[in-house]
Amino acid sequence: MKQSPDFYNFLNEKVLTYNAISFIATDPISIPHQFSGKHDIEISGFLTALISWGQRPVILNNANKMMQLMELAPHDFIASAKAAEFKKLKQFVHRTMNGDDLIVIVKGLQHLYRNEGGMEALFSGLMKKHSNDTALAISEFRATLFKGSSTSRAMKHYGDPLKNSASKRMNMFLRWMVRKDKCGVDFGIWKSIKPEYLYCPLDLHSGNVARKLGLLRRPSDDWKAVVELTESLRKMDPVDPIKYDFALFGLGVFEKF
Repeated sequence: MKQSPDFYNFLNEKVLTYNAISFIATDPISIPHQFSGKHDIEISGFLTALISWGQRPVILNNANKMMQLMELAPHDFIASAKAAEFKKLKQFVHRTMNGDDLIVIVKGLQHLYRNEGGMEALFSGLMKKHSNDTALAISEFRATLFKGSSTSRAMKHYGDPLKNSASKRMNMFLRWMVRKDKCGVDFGIWKSIKPEYLYCPLDLHSGNVARKLGLLRRPSDDWKAVVELTESLRKMDPVDPIKYDFALFGLGVFEKF
């Protein structure tokens, strides 16, 4: 669908409004912004992204609790955690995620750092393996994370695009790790992956806004809708299409567009 210059200007202005340092404090991305080390940023970002559903103050409160349980040093915790340290995580709860789920996920992350070269190395390797097919990379990253788990319960917190999940939380995490600009919100510390291969995080708010703007027609918030929306965004900016996530989210959450 061809868009007018006024439409481009409108969305680009909204990107500038919400892709700003002032956006960080009330957003889940504020949790990884508490850290400076790469591994601390990516671990805290990943775990925060996984619980990023529901009311934002509750998300931030519980993400901070999660970091406190990991002694405010998530990478050191994961690198050395044994039975006694894992037991501390059993008290965690966020909506349907409980402490047992968190332990499974943290053990999975421990496996990635000990045996897969870390999160970026695994994901970038999967992108190369699958010719930059992000859906396949997300799905196989998920399978690797939970490879040693004896329970599938924790897996529900990480959607699989090959099962038509919108995978909103993983797409949001990837935006945080891969995008880099002068605004200082996204980290851009995964330099081995290009922003052009990212997919837009899709939830109720961004989906409704995208439909009102004519960027999305599919009524369900699933992976097919993510692909349709992202293709619309790539027509506006093929190099950095997911910057428009700021506009869609801001219009939906803050402006009730």
